[in-house]
Amino acid sequence: MDQLKNLQPLTPNEIKVDTLLGSPCDFVHLNEPVGLDNLIYDKNLYRPQLALSGYVGLFTYKRIQIFGNTEMYYLEDMTLEERIKSFNVICKFPIPCIIITNNNKIDKELLDIATNNNIAVFRTAYDTTKTSYLLSEYLDDQFALQVVLHGSLVDVYGVGILFVGRSGIGKSEIALDLIERGHRLVADDIVMLTKKRGSILMGTGTSLVQHFMEFRGLGMIDIRQIFGIRSIRFQKRLEILVELEDYTSASDYTRTGLEADSINILGIDLETIKLPIFPGKNITVIAEVIALNYLLRTYGYNSANVFSDRLSETIRQKSTMGRGFHDQRIINYFQGDRE
Repeated sequence: MDQLKNLQPLTPNEIKVDTLLGSPCDFVHLNEPVGLDNLIYDKNLYRPQLALSGYVGLFTYKRIQIFGNTEMYYLEDMTLEERIKSFNVICKFPIPCIIITNNNKIDKELLDIATNNNIAVFRTAYDTTKTSYLLSEYLDDQFALQVVLHGSLVDVYGVGILFVGRSGIGKSEIALDLIERGHRLVADDIVMLTKKRGSILMGTGTSLVQHFMEFRGLGMIDIRQIFGIRSIRFQKRLEILVELEDYTSASDYTRTGLEADSINILGIDLETIKLPIFPGKNITVIAEVIALNYLLRTYGYNSANVFSDRLSETIRQKSTMGRGFHDQRIINYFQGDRE
C-alpha cells in the first residue's frame, strides 16, 4: 500500500543536554542550571585524556566528555594552577557537557571554569564502564531512526502485530475485539516506530493520543479506564505487519504459507501478511492464530514446511506403489468417541 511505500524516516540530528536528565544514569547537575540548552550532535562519547595533557589536534569536542578515574587522577597529580590551565584547554571549546563518574570530586575552581563557559557538569555514582554503557544505550535511542504509521499496534500473546489498511476498514474495531479477549493495546491510529540496534523495531503511541481510540458514531474512548491497566502497553517490539484489504477475486493470496512476504521498514525486513476482508470473516481469531503460528515458528516448528514434506512423501509413495495407492483416514478403526 502507498503508506508503506512512501515512508519518510525522521532522523533526530540533535538533542538538548537537559534530555540527559531522563537517562538511567542518575545524574546530579553540579552547576545547575548552566548549560542545559546546549546541543548534542553526536551519540558517541569521548574521554579527553590527550586534550587534558594539552594536545587538541584530535579533540572531538562535539561529543559528551566523560571524566573517569583516569582523567580525575591525572588532574589530582597536578598542582591547582596546572589543573586550572589543563581544564581551561578543553573548556575553550564548545563542548556540550562534562560527566564525572565514580562520584569523583571536582575543584570549585574547575567547576567555575565550566560555568563561565556555559558547560553543564554532571556527576554519577556509577563507574565509567556502566555509565558509558547506559548512556550509549540512551543516546542510541534518542538518535535512532523513527517513522510514523497509520494503524493499530496490539500485543497478541506476546507478539507485536501492526494492523494497517485504508481508513475505515476496521483496524480499531479489530484491536478493540482483541483487547476484549485479553490482549493489550500499544497504540491506535498513530504508531511511532523506532529502529533499535540490530534488527529490532519498537512501537509506541504518542503523548497526546496515548491509549485513546476513536470510533465513528461513538467518539473517543479511553481503553485504560474501561478495561484496566492489563489492557495496555506503552511499548512493544513489532514482529508482524498485517495488511487489511477489501476482498477481490482478482487478488492473489497465499494458500500455503511456504513463501513469507516481507516489507522493509527503516532497513529492517518485517514479515507481512495480507488479509482479505469480507462480511462475516473473524479477523480477531485469525490474528490470534497468526500470533500463535509465529510463536511456533520461533520455537522451530513450521506448519507449512511440515505439510509440504508430508505432501511430498505422499506423492513419492503414490509414484512408487502405483495406481492402487490412495490417501487414508487418520485412524483405521473407530472404537468409540473417547477423546
